[in-house]
Amino acid sequence: MLVWLTIIGVWIIDRVLKILIQGYFYPNETFAVIPNIFHITYVLNPGAAFGLMAGRTWVFVLTALLVVAGVVYAQFRIPREEKILRLALGLIGGGALGNVYDRIMTGKVVDYLDFRIWPFVFNFADSMIVIGVGLLLLIMYLKDRKSGRME
Repeated sequence: MLVWLTIIGVWIIDRVLKILIQGYFYPNETFAVIPNIFHITYVLNPGAAFGLMAGRTWVFVLTALLVVAGVVYAQFRIPREEKILRLALGLIGGGALGNVYDRIMTGKVVDYLDFRIWPFVFNFADSMIVIGVGLLLLIMYLKDRKSGRME
């Protein structure tokens, strides 16, 4: 249940934030929250990070759908006690679902989080995917360390 609730929660938050951005900003408009550090900048991204592979929407849609399918499959195989692992999967699945929704509906992803120390604008869904993957890596590291495979 944790995986499903996390997927749905991430997707809803992502949709609400993107609707707000699209309702209050014009494309490429920016608002300095903390000048030269953090801005809200509305960007329509047709590609991946840094705009790579722009126009290859089908690649991103297929990849995201495979990720979501993998998360759904994995959640049935992971013991209920593995709460952090289930949370990580939900974050990844919800983030992937948030971005694939944009790609299917418009062919582009709505990005708006603009940390000026980072080279590109991203969104809540992207953040959830990164946090989920980070949690997965941490879990794998701790399990390897506990089993004595790491020295």
